[in-house]
Amino acid sequence: MDGFNVSSSQRFLNTGNIESKSMSLDTSSVSSDVGGLSAPSKKSFGDTLKDAIQEVNQLQKTSDKKMQDLATGKTDNIPDVMIAAEKADIALKLLVQVRSKIIDAYHEVMKMQV
Repeated sequence: MDGFNVSSSQRFLNTGNIESKSMSLDTSSVSSDVGGLSAPSKKSFGDTLKDAIQEVNQLQKTSDKKMQDLATGKTDNIPDVMIAAEKADIALKLLVQVRSKIIDAYHEVMKMQV
């Protein structure tokens, strides 16, 4: 089968421009109390959920832009495009799972007798 396969992907990986970004934890907004537990943040649950949705949306837009650039020939960096697509896919799957858990929790609360 011609096209993109395991042997040809190795060539792209060797010549591709894969940037290594180090992960860092921003601890400037986290304060510790006596027990060593972090204090609750000032953001509401709704704000946190809204931020997560916006971040997933931004990852989707970035992935779409990179795929469009690849399709139009503006870039030939296949690994970068695939990484962006997988990041967007994983983020969307996580968001769907969180949504499912929220709906399950809502149904459980609605079943409770007052």
